[in-house]
Amino acid sequence: MKISQLSIENFRGVRTAHLLLPDHAVLIGDNNTGKSTVLEALDLVLGPDRLSRLSPIDEHDFHLGRYLQADAASEAASSGAENDEAATGPPQIVVTATVTGLSEEQRSYFGDYIEWWDASKQEFYDTPDPAGLDTSPSVPGLRITFIGNYDPEEDDFEGKTYFTRTLEENETPTPFTKRDKQKCGFLYLRSIRTGSRALTLERGSLLDIILRLKEIRPKMWEATLAKLSAFDVAGDPELGISGVLGSIDAAIKKYVPREWGIQPHLRVSALTRRHLREVITAFIATGSGGHSAPYYRQGTGTINMLLLAMLSQIAEDKQNVIFAMEEPETAIPPYAQKNIIHELRKLSAQTLFTSHSPYVLEEFALDETVVLHRSADGELTQASVVLPDSVKQKRYRQEFRTRFCEGLLARRVLVAEGATEATAIPAVARRLSELNPAIYVSLESLGISVLDAGSETQIADLAGLYRKLGKETFAICDKQPDDRKVAIEAAVKMLFMHGESGFENLVLKNTTQAALERFAVSLQWPPHLLSKYPDLKKNTGAALADYFDWSKGNWGLADYLAQCSEAEIPKWLREVCLALKGQCQAPPAAPPPGSKG
Repeated sequence: MKISQLSIENFRGVRTAHLLLPDHAVLIGDNNTGKSTVLEALDLVLGPDRLSRLSPIDEHDFHLGRYLQADAASEAASSGAENDEAATGPPQIVVTATVTGLSEEQRSYFGDYIEWWDASKQEFYDTPDPAGLDTSPSVPGLRITFIGNYDPEEDDFEGKTYFTRTLEENETPTPFTKRDKQKCGFLYLRSIRTGSRALTLERGSLLDIILRLKEIRPKMWEATLAKLSAFDVAGDPELGISGVLGSIDAAIKKYVPREWGIQPHLRVSALTRRHLREVITAFIATGSGGHSAPYYRQGTGTINMLLLAMLSQIAEDKQNVIFAMEEPETAIPPYAQKNIIHELRKLSAQTLFTSHSPYVLEEFALDETVVLHRSADGELTQASVVLPDSVKQKRYRQEFRTRFCEGLLARRVLVAEGATEATAIPAVARRLSELNPAIYVSLESLGISVLDAGSETQIADLAGLYRKLGKETFAICDKQPDDRKVAIEAAVKMLFMHGESGFENLVLKNTTQAALERFAVSLQWPPHLLSKYPDLKKNTGAALADYFDWSKGNWGLADYLAQCSEAEIPKWLREVCLALKGQCQAPPAAPPPGSKG
């Protein structure tokens, strides 16, 4: 079983979304794009444990916190849709998942609700021609919908899951029950919350899931409860507690009949299975000694590796499982990250990850990389990485970590002509932000990733690649021919182009002699340049020009700019930093007329 399609309405930061998912996918995008929201939405519609809660949703699960009918009416009026009954109805969270790849067992179990999914058209077969199914590429599929809303009569939130087909065909739709969800094998792993109870026997924990999959019923309850009921915690008189309890017992007998209660004593627990499930946990020996501690007191990396070992157990026992996991790289070294992804992909029908790690992203092909972008009004869209003709697949793979990955994960991308610009611009922005934080901001704080294009001919293609993925793109370069300038400007939000023949010349011509001499004295000069310029003070400019050329791509010019004062940094670079700040930190929109504040 796998999730082929997902639609979301009015859930958290997502007003609307319609996503198509491959067999294995890594969801990437800047923070607060909606990656976790996608996985949480899948958990609403397919996660069996979510239905165990008193209410699976609350106020904060509604888009913009609007869950009252008045909220919907106000929003409809502001958009000019006040006559649309649908627009002014009670707000609802609606999540619909299309699952395909059903096993024979699942097809038999869900038989009455099976539909036919045309993977080539990414839609369900709805032609009134049953014979046409024999020649179409359609496969059995299932649509499931979660609907959540606020019930004013009960003054509470409710959420229920249904077979989507029955919502459309029946007055009374058929619920998609917890047992139905368990047949789907969907597991959503939140690294922080899962780790605190994975090796306990609480309902829904990983250990509980493994025991249920293996059809093992723990038989320790009766024996454990019997032993605990016979154990008097404070029965020894030397502890002093039994005397106090005896005094309480004597006082009770003065005021109430014996039948009301006698002989108070202390026990280990409340002596119920539910209580034992909550308190029983695994202990693990630490270090070389024999001392054991609760597993959750181990290091974060150790805990995560334990979780992943348990996941492999689940996958081996249930081959049709769907794994959804947030940031598997947390506290795990790179080699382990790659191994985790590789093994889980082999063991499961579908894996869905969110990640910020280049080592995780490397394990996914281009068509398995889903780039998410959320607009200001809450529309979540996806994009695929399509390389321009000038960037070959081999180069993309070879230079993924060093050149492409950071741009894929960023909100904004600055494409620099070469390695010198790519290292110098961030150094300048950081230096200026340290010297004058009231005016300047570092590129990191602006969410800008700097990408080395490798040459002037690559700028337009690479900027276009990231722009199509929903990134804000900028470019910085030397003076370009008119045709190339036009191509770059078409691919970026703003182009920064200086008039010098090289970035080094821009800096050398527009800095101060004092700054050049100070930097020259601080350097450990390579022998060939020392022999060429025996009197550095007399030939500082020429010597540093050769030095910057020799150290191109090795932070030479970036190191120089990082030791300059604000006045020593070329004015053009200062203006670039201010322009980037202006583009990325737009002033807040003015409130609508008549509103408060």
